[in-house]
Amino acid sequence: MRLLEQQGPSTTLAISHIRRATLGAVAFSNTQPFVRELAGRIHVFAHNGHLPGIARSQGLAFDRYHPVGDTDSEHAFCALLERMHGLWGRTTTPPSIQGRLGVVAEFVADFRQLGPANFLYADGEVLFAHGHRRIQRASGRIAPPGLFRLSQQCSMADQSLHTQGVSVVPGFQAVTLIASVPLSAAHWQPFVEGEIVAVSAGMVTTQGI
Repeated sequence: MRLLEQQGPSTTLAISHIRRATLGAVAFSNTQPFVRELAGRIHVFAHNGHLPGIARSQGLAFDRYHPVGDTDSEHAFCALLERMHGLWGRTTTPPSIQGRLGVVAEFVADFRQLGPANFLYADGEVLFAHGHRRIQRASGRIAPPGLFRLSQQCSMADQSLHTQGVSVVPGFQAVTLIASVPLSAAHWQPFVEGEIVAVSAGMVTTQGI
């Protein structure tokens, strides 16, 4: 974390996954976020939850994309890319954000039936986030919300934004942060169970359940 804070590369879209290993060996092949290429773009995926039986699920296909490691999260990523492949393969230009969101929505309808299914998925341009359920610290129960988000706009272009582990340099006017739990004292908005949002250029462009 200190390395990223002090020397991390500048970017307009970043995904970080810092959690205890709960399934599979502690190995690079099981380390999130997972990264794959599709249609000449780098696609990135991070998941929080437990999906028993996903490898045997009848509703998910693994024809073109196969896990390298042995986590349920990587299986989920491969299944999502299978569905995205058809959308990206039909055009030489990026499909519409609404079209991409539609594929994500169809995927999560099957995905969340297997267990807690909070995830971040980015295709290099748009970040899609799905909030479901997670273990709540206060009660110990698995319940919503699974994710929180905070959207802010800089009132002055020469001022930067700072929160735990994230710094936004001047010049970026819109910022959206999404995390498993609030990272600051600001008013983070909980995801409604099953909510999906699409974030582009730091702003929530569309959402649904």
